[in-house]
Amino acid sequence: MISIDSNSASARGALSRHTILLANLGMLLTAMVWGLSFVSTKVLTEDGIGMSPVQIYLYRFTLAYLIILCVCHKQLFAYSWRDEFLFLLLGMSGGSIYFITENIAVTQTAVANVSLITTLSPLITIFLVGALYRSERPGRWIVIGSLIALLGVAFVVFGGASEASFHPVGDLLALGAAVSFAIYSILIKKINATYSAWFITRKSFFYGIVTALPFLLMEPESSRAPFSVLARPEAWGNLAFLGLVCSLAAYLLMASAIKVIGPVKASNYLYAQPIVTMLAGWIILHENVGWPGWLGCALIIGGLWLGETLNRRRCG
Repeated sequence: MISIDSNSASARGALSRHTILLANLGMLLTAMVWGLSFVSTKVLTEDGIGMSPVQIYLYRFTLAYLIILCVCHKQLFAYSWRDEFLFLLLGMSGGSIYFITENIAVTQTAVANVSLITTLSPLITIFLVGALYRSERPGRWIVIGSLIALLGVAFVVFGGASEASFHPVGDLLALGAAVSFAIYSILIKKINATYSAWFITRKSFFYGIVTALPFLLMEPESSRAPFSVLARPEAWGNLAFLGLVCSLAAYLLMASAIKVIGPVKASNYLYAQPIVTMLAGWIILHENVGWPGWLGCALIIGGLWLGETLNRRRCG
């Protein structure tokens, strides 16, 4: 988002169609690689490697942070302590708290529950933006389209999930992860006008790593894989994908996209994650996809298209 006041909409209107198209493609690519990230994470947690969720988070984000530090290192601190605190909140909401609560939730409830509940993040973002910024209140069709897309996610997630059921602790942790990432989207909107996407990503990664360290210390040592597993090709290969593509590239793309198209539209692309995960399982792992999955894909794509198209016609 260009700014956080009433001028933001007019500022976006002044952007070229080419810039807006690139921002939309960037968020679509982000959703795609995040959908694929579940496969890499699963490989790293299996018996052959056995990394803990906190280990995976720290390894992938430390790798991404070191790379981005080589490119963006001239300015060390933010312009004010207030902004520095906002970067701390960014690191926690979009990094340590989000990933750790999500990964713990998987151990406390069905994976299908976690997949669906964390996908509430775009919808939560819509209502948070509407509550915080009057000029940015989403149109009725955007909300309706998002609800249709969320229904599609339910078909994709629960279509082949016979183990889905209600587990209060895990489900509440998953909801906390969804709220956490929605807060991340709002905070980026607030700080995007002052700092570059590189600086925002570097600072948020740093604070995400720092605030994740206490979680690592609380883990029993038996749950962590030895450092020597990093010598295995499947370990460093998947960590390289998670760190360089899913963390570094994807977060840079998201920060840049929010500056152009805003947090609501950018977050709506996250509904595409379960589609990518489902298709990856179908193509790579040869998992069976039934009619609920295909219906869910149609509802997600149709809901997002309907909301965007009808909202544009109403505004025009």
